[in-house]
Amino acid sequence: MRDRVSGMAMAILLAAAAASATAALPARAQEAPLLPVKAVPAEGRILFTLPPPDADGVAGRFLYATTMRSGLGSANLRIDRGMVGPEQILAFRRIGKKVAVTFENWRFRATGDAAVSEGGRSSFPFSVVAMLDLVATGPDGTLTIDIAPFLTRDTVGLADALNEGGKGFRLAESLSAADPSSVKAFPDNIEIDALQTYQSDTPGRELSAIAAEPRQIGFVVHHSFVRLPAPGFQVRRFDPRSGTSGERYYDYGTPLGQDVVQQLANHFRLEKVDPAAPRSRVKKPIVFYVDRAAPEPIRAALVEGVNYWRTAFDKAGLIDAFRAELLPEGADPMDVRYNMVNWSNRLTRGWSYGGGIVDPRTGEIIKGNVVIGALRVRQDMTIFEGLVGTAQNGSGGPNDPVRVSLDRIRQLGAHEVGHALGFMHNFAGSTQDRTTVMDYPPPRIKLVGGAIDLSDAYAKGGGAWDDFVVDWLYGQPAPGIDADAAARQKALAVQARGLRYVTDVDGRAPDTPSPWGSMWDDGPDPVASLRHMLAVRRVALANFGLGVLRKDEPLADLRRKFVPVWLLHRYDVDAVGKLVGGIDSEYAVAGDNHPVAKPVPAATQTAALDALIETLSPATLTVPDRLVMPLSAAINGRDDPQFDQEVFRNAGSFAFDPLVAADVAAQLTLDSLLAPARLRRLFEQHRRDPSLPGVEMLLDRLQATLPSARRDAVGRRIAYRMLLSIAGAARDPATSPDVAALLEDRLSTIAAALAAGGTGQDGAWARHTAALLRDKDSLQRTLESRGTAPAIPPGMPIGDTGWFDD
Repeated sequence: MRDRVSGMAMAILLAAAAASATAALPARAQEAPLLPVKAVPAEGRILFTLPPPDADGVAGRFLYATTMRSGLGSANLRIDRGMVGPEQILAFRRIGKKVAVTFENWRFRATGDAAVSEGGRSSFPFSVVAMLDLVATGPDGTLTIDIAPFLTRDTVGLADALNEGGKGFRLAESLSAADPSSVKAFPDNIEIDALQTYQSDTPGRELSAIAAEPRQIGFVVHHSFVRLPAPGFQVRRFDPRSGTSGERYYDYGTPLGQDVVQQLANHFRLEKVDPAAPRSRVKKPIVFYVDRAAPEPIRAALVEGVNYWRTAFDKAGLIDAFRAELLPEGADPMDVRYNMVNWSNRLTRGWSYGGGIVDPRTGEIIKGNVVIGALRVRQDMTIFEGLVGTAQNGSGGPNDPVRVSLDRIRQLGAHEVGHALGFMHNFAGSTQDRTTVMDYPPPRIKLVGGAIDLSDAYAKGGGAWDDFVVDWLYGQPAPGIDADAAARQKALAVQARGLRYVTDVDGRAPDTPSPWGSMWDDGPDPVASLRHMLAVRRVALANFGLGVLRKDEPLADLRRKFVPVWLLHRYDVDAVGKLVGGIDSEYAVAGDNHPVAKPVPAATQTAALDALIETLSPATLTVPDRLVMPLSAAINGRDDPQFDQEVFRNAGSFAFDPLVAADVAAQLTLDSLLAPARLRRLFEQHRRDPSLPGVEMLLDRLQATLPSARRDAVGRRIAYRMLLSIAGAARDPATSPDVAALLEDRLSTIAAALAAGGTGQDGAWARHTAALLRDKDSLQRTLESRGTAPAIPPGMPIGDTGWFDD
């Protein structure tokens, strides 16, 4: 019926219908829409009537953003339902009989008088993204245009994303169109959908496994035109100690002696009703809505978890300033007025992330937006069932995998909304007993009476760091007090309390030197945590068997649940590795009296090195014989990517290969120890201070494992991987020439010793390995061979984030 409605009546009906679906928002149906809109479904046109151009020819300036109403369902090519594209300041400019749609460039500006400001603007390019015909000119100077052609252009960058998985994808204009029936016009925003189709003759394997017709992939892209925020927003200058994210821009009008590079901390506009009161209600609370696409009980758990932030806002003196609710029935999650926690399904598991739509001029968050991957919670279930079995599923008991998984997704919801509020990761939170939901938390696995206990797997709320970042970013001093100066004092105070902060630049990569910033670690002493996790792993392996399967679950699923148990210590290896060649340093600013960076103490580095060498022992990496045949259960049915990427490479068909399991686990430690950046730091720290470990000590420790390793096949496989890893590090372009010389020299020494051979299998292995190490061309071919090292099954995400993954 709507297709028969046209003209302004169509716009009025659409606006009224949309307003009725937004009962949770202030009722403004009686106000005029942002722009007069006329949808003409029969002609496929959507007419905007723009105000008369100003002196600069600008006929309206708006915040423009896109959101994916439909997704690709690929964890690797992140085009997810609910994902937002890059926001822009969009201006309409009349040029003769045309109206240019331009994106303004607010990354570069110059504060000053009119001439200075114009010089800043004109020194850098803007972008003309569409040139539209002028449909009509009103007697008052208003301009009417058809916005539909603009809505089908690839503003999101979908073609580039698709071409990461295939080749030749391009927008098919003849198969794309704006949808006039989707128009919703409100006082501060206009919302429209468009169908976009992308074509390729070479879509690639992944897209072929997902799309109905992979050569022609269609998406519904949602477009939002938003009134620019009113004046009065209080910007907050970014502080590297604050735990916040921000907008960076370049201001060429700053006085000499001040930085051209400027950064603002992104945040919502949050105003006290009584600015002078230490505690006050706010004029407009921050409300996040949970997508109804999330099934129960996950849906309720997400609402509970996101509401963890209420406490922090209250402690900052902001009463009822934050809450989470279920999205009202009939409301449109793509509507820019709703801060959303979206639920997105993918073929395989992948990251979740949080961000939103931000005014690039000021850092004001207009819409907070989170995307939660649906398979994340199911991967958590796989881990917990592998650890404690399935007998307690749904019981609500301490070792109920369902209960623990829901606790995890509560924390995940809070974490991702933290990003949407403007907060960065803090990977040091786990070293101080859960000071923040902005860490990547592993399950806290206890051993009680020799048995695994998951009763305290995840925290049930935020921590001291979360209270600080909310107060720093949203707390408001009394009138007359400079807010940035007050924020600096808060940063000094939290450092004086000893709260640690390590974010992505120092915490994400496993070869970084921070001793406090690691993902999925738990506890103040990484070496002790590694040894504890290895003890948990021994218990889990001793108990591993048919009890980890649900009734009627295929026996072949043992292979999938075995991997996270076998590699349970993988993140603790990363954390301990950061102590070797580690540097204790904090984010600081001049004048805050912070201590200078210092190396991790020699004793701590040596203990870390010894602990990592222990993870390479055959005793640790030998799969129990009793598990080899159960793990060789035959599998039948069509290929399942969710299964295939989670398991170790077999010895042909369904035959489990325990040497591959040993090889993969050895790679985790060796990749950490022999990372070129770590080797460079070891070399350099020992040069400056011979009391600190150097590359020679590391090589001595590794070489010392060879005699015992040669006693059985598992040990020899570990030793083979170790020698190839040393050779690979020596040839890595990132390895310094000084380090490479030491590595090559040590390989020559080891090759000479191995050439003496021995008897039986050991002798054959020794002579073969010696010959390989001495034949440089053969060694290079081996290192370059894709099949040499078995692939390490993915670990992350076991339930985490990442708008910042990345």
